[in-house]
Amino acid sequence: MNANPTPPRHRAPLGRRPLLVLGAAAVAVALLVGAFVLMNQREPERIGYFADWNVANRGYTVNELRNSGAPEHLTRVMWAFGDIDRDGLCHIPEGSHDQPWELYQRRYAADESVSGEADEYEQELAGSLNQLRQLRGVYPDLGASLSLGGWNWSVNFSTAARDEESREAFVASCLDLWLRGDLPVRAEEPQGGEGAAAGVFDGIDLDWEWPGGEGNSDNVEHPDDPRNFTLLVAEFRRQMDELSRETGDDYVLSVSLPAGAKHSEAFEAEVFEYVDFATVQGYDFSGPWSERTTHHSNLHVPGYNEDANSVDQAIHRYLDLGADPHQIVMGVPAFGRGWQGVPAGNEGRYQEASGPADDDYDGPTRPFDQLEEMAGRRFLDEEAGAYWIYDGDEWWTYDNPEVIELKGRYVKDNGLAGMMVWNLDMDPDGELVRAMRESLD
Repeated sequence: MNANPTPPRHRAPLGRRPLLVLGAAAVAVALLVGAFVLMNQREPERIGYFADWNVANRGYTVNELRNSGAPEHLTRVMWAFGDIDRDGLCHIPEGSHDQPWELYQRRYAADESVSGEADEYEQELAGSLNQLRQLRGVYPDLGASLSLGGWNWSVNFSTAARDEESREAFVASCLDLWLRGDLPVRAEEPQGGEGAAAGVFDGIDLDWEWPGGEGNSDNVEHPDDPRNFTLLVAEFRRQMDELSRETGDDYVLSVSLPAGAKHSEAFEAEVFEYVDFATVQGYDFSGPWSERTTHHSNLHVPGYNEDANSVDQAIHRYLDLGADPHQIVMGVPAFGRGWQGVPAGNEGRYQEASGPADDDYDGPTRPFDQLEEMAGRRFLDEEAGAYWIYDGDEWWTYDNPEVIELKGRYVKDNGLAGMMVWNLDMDPDGELVRAMRESLD
C-alpha cells in the first residue's frame, strides 16, 4: 500500500454520491458542480457527544437522551469513546467500568428502553448499542459516529499510527469492531459475534489528544506523531471507501481538533483532503490551571484580556491552514468552569481568585442545567460572545442560549458546516441543542 495515498476527489458528506455515465471531462465538471450544490444546500451539522460512561455513572441512558427531545434536532451523535490497546488495535476494555456489559450485554427493561419493550436474554445485541440502534430507527436521518480516543484513551494512538503496517492493522480492527459490528463474545453470554452491531455506526471520529504532545501524561509519544496522524487519517479514508464499495453505504470520517494555538500547530493541511468535517473544540480556554477568572468558550477576544484565546481565532487557524469553511464544525460546551474567592471588580472578570470552585461534575465544572439554576447576578457580553454568573464569591463562565444564538449567527455568516456540543447529558432537557438548531435555521 502507498504510505501517502492520492487524495480522493471532493466528497459529498453525509449523502450518497450519484453514479454518472459520462465522459471524463463531463464527470469532472459534474462532480465539481454537484459538490458545490451539496455543500451549499445540505442541512447544517448539529452534533452531540454522548459520554457512554455516564450510563453507569449518572444513569443517563439513550432513552433519557430521547426523552430530552434533543435527537429530533441533531444530525449526528458522537459516541465517546472507543479505546486502543497496547498493540495499537481497537478493542473494548473490560476494566473497572465493565464497558462490554454496558455497551452490548446489559438487558434493558421495557420502561428504560427506547422501544418500550424489554430485551430478551438471547438476543445477539443488547446494552447501549442496541438502544442506539433503536434510537436511529426512530430518527432514521440521525447519523452516529464512534469517537476514538479522548483525553484518557489517546494513550496508544501513537503506537497505532507509528508505521504503515500498524496503521493498516489499526484501521482494519476499528472498522471490523465498530462499522462491521464484529463484537467479541465474552463470559459465556449470548451477545456478540460477527456483525452483531452492524449498522449501529456509520462513521468514525478521531479524537487523538494530542499528536503534538501535551496530552494525558500517560500518552505514548513520538516525534513523528503529527505526520503519522495525517497518514492515519488517509488510511481511515482509504479503508472506509473500500468498505463503502463493499456494502454500498457511505461512511463519515471526522477529526476533533484543539482550539489552542500551540496544539493546533501539529496538524497538517493534508488532513482536510480526507475528512468529511472537523470539529474544533471551542472551549477549555481557561480552567483550574488559570489564576484569574476568564471565559473558557468566548466567541471573540474579550476587551478585558487582549491575550485571551477565542473560538474565532481557533477556527481561523484551521481556515488559514487550508480547511474549507464547509468542513469546520464549531464546538460549544454544555458545561461551565468556576472559581471561588473572586473579588468584585469588573463583575468578577479577570480577577485573581483564591482558587478553582469546588469539584462538582468533573472537577471545578458544572453542567448547563445546574448553572441555570444558580443564584447570582448574570451577565452577557455580546461583543465577546460570552456569559457568566457571579454571586459575590463564585464566578462561573458558560454558554447559555443567548451565546449559542450569537455563535450560530457566526457559523452562518462564515459559511461553516455547523455546531457540536460536548456533551449531551449536561443538557438533559435539550435546551442547548434546540438553541443550536434555532440559531442555524
